[in-house]
Formats: sequence, C-alpha cells, structure tokens
Amino acid sequence: MNSSTDPAPARQAEFREILAALLARQPLSPAMAGAAFGSIMDGAVGEILLAAFLTALHMRGESVTELHAAVRAMRARMVAVPGMPADAVDVCGTGGDGLGTLNVSTAVAFVLAALGVPVVKHGNRALSSRSGATDVLLELDVPLPVDTPHIHRMMDSHGVTFLAATNHHPAMRHVGAVRRGLGFRTIFNLVGPLCNPAGVTRQLVGVFSPRWLEVMATTLREAGSRCVWAVSGACGEGRFIDEVTLAGPTHIRALEGGEIRTLALDPAATGLACAPISAIAGGTPAHNARALRHLAEGARGAYRDTVLLNVAVALHVAGRGDTIIRGGGIDYAALRGNIAVAAEVLDRGAVLAVLEAVRKFRADEPNRVTG
Repeated sequence: MNSSTDPAPARQAEFREILAALLARQPLSPAMAGAAFGSIMDGAVGEILLAAFLTALHMRGESVTELHAAVRAMRARMVAVPGMPADAVDVCGTGGDGLGTLNVSTAVAFVLAALGVPVVKHGNRALSSRSGATDVLLELDVPLPVDTPHIHRMMDSHGVTFLAATNHHPAMRHVGAVRRGLGFRTIFNLVGPLCNPAGVTRQLVGVFSPRWLEVMATTLREAGSRCVWAVSGACGEGRFIDEVTLAGPTHIRALEGGEIRTLALDPAATGLACAPISAIAGGTPAHNARALRHLAEGARGAYRDTVLLNVAVALHVAGRGDTIIRGGGIDYAALRGNIAVAAEVLDRGAVLAVLEAVRKFRADEPNRVTG
C-alpha cells in the first residue's frame, strides 16, 4: 500500500506534532489528546515515539483532559464482559506508588467473596512494581478465564472472578513493552482502574497520589458509577500508597448519591495497630503469593490488619455491612464492626475455602493471560 492511501504516515506525522507541543509543555486540547491516544491504542505509534510521549507526560504532569481522552480510547476498544451481578464490586489500585508492598486488593477480593459479596477483580501484571495482581494469581494457580461464558461460570460458582487486563484490553499490547521498559508509573496506571470490562458501578480504587482522587471519582461518576471510594494513604516522607493504610491518614474522595465528599481516615481510631509501610513490604510474585496464602491460613500481623481495614471500607462501598459515614465523617464504631466481620471469616477458614475452591475451578481452556 502506498503512502497516499495508507493512513499510518499521516497519523505518525500528526502524533509528532502533538509530541512537539507536549515537549514544549503546552496543554493538549481534547482533540489533540484524543488523536494521540487513539493512535497509541491502534498501534500507529512506534516504541521510540511512545516512550518519548509517556515520559514527557510523566515529567510535565498529566492533565485531566489527557486522562479523559485515554479512558475514552481504552473503553472504546475493550472487550466488555456483560451480565455480571448488578451489585458486583471491584477493588483495585493504580500501582505506581513505588513502594513494592504485598498485594492487598487481591487478598481483599477473596475475603469479600467469603462474605458473599460478588467481586469482579480487574488487575494486571506488574509494570511499574514487582508483583501485580495477575502475577500473584498465576503463582497461586488461580484461573483467569478469558471468554464470557467461563467468566460467568466462575462468578456463579464462587462469587468472584478475575479479569486480567491484557485479556480485555487488547489495545494495551501496543504499550505494554514500553511501560515495562520505562519502569515508572505512566498515565496508564490511572486509566486501568477506570476501565473495568464488566462495567461495575461500585469500586474501592487506590490511587498513588491524592492529587488524582477527585479526578478518579469524577470520571467514574460520569461513567455511571453508584458508589466509589478513591483512596490514597499517606506513609510518611511525602509518600502515598494506593490502599487504605495503617501507616498514616488515608485521603478519600467518596462518591455516594451522586455527590463527592472529602474524607480522611485515621488508622489510630480503627482499633488496629498502626504500622509503618515497611511492615507489609513485598517481593517477587512467589513471595507475595505465599504471604497471601499464609494470610488465608490464619497468619497475623500488619498484612492481615491492612487487608481487614480495606475489606471494612469495601463492605461499605458494596452496600454491605455497616455504613461507615455519619455526620460528614468516618463512623469508627461502624468501621470497627466491619473489621470484626472480616476477621471472623478469616478466623473460621472461609477465606481459605474460597481460595482453594477457586484454584480447583477449571474452564475448558488452559489458564492463560495474553499480552
């Protein structure tokens, strides 16, 4: 095909102009941002140009316009999973906090399932950390069904299913290698949690910086979400983790009833022992998988307590357990009640039973992750 009929050269030329504007630290218009992310998702941008673009965005700081354009481009190309329970919840984080902790939200998914809360957990391999949700699940030999009938069967059988991002966002194959090569968080860390393929309307979403909490909650409200808590936990020295934390106050934007309110959660009032972020330091996927299994088997400590705290919040987001907002702030008595509920299912082995049952689930095709 010659260049007069091939759209690729024209798109590449347009992308270079957009990149030049970005390098000049100019704001990208909605049209420019839309064209840039459309070209990226269609594979029309080479790795060198893509690396330059993502690096320039990271150094300048991503804008709301650019995030919205990336989300629209990704959602337009994703493989959706219709028909999931209307009250299903997702618990996930952006990653990109650079802290390398144990996998909290993956453990939370198993505890919620043991409590009878339907969970559609969206996750990915590690791209800017050592161990992502998908990495840990593969280590645990938890199946990651690809097609919709098997995803439904897993949900029907166990009340939880796991969606590997690369199976449902094929356009991301065009950026995965560059993201891994760069090794730092990019705008796609923010995009992933905003694009659950099942279209869940209830989410506990962790964010690597409080700066993005309002944007995340607002974007999900515009997408039709009912209840969202976007959280970013302070861990000292200007660092933040994409979870509710015991290391310091957690900053929150809570979307409820169509309104977004600002909250803060004090770990000292939860009844759990405060702990530095180093107490839940993680490692390889195998290391993190062992920790998750030991947690399900009854191990005590900061990892268990962090998971319990996140489950307590997720129960509220899911519309289960006690409502933990009262008078414009956190109702810590109700929060402690939810923590006790979560601890009980761990203590009686229900979480381990879910983990073992899920591991034995087998679809008619091999457990695999594309990309």
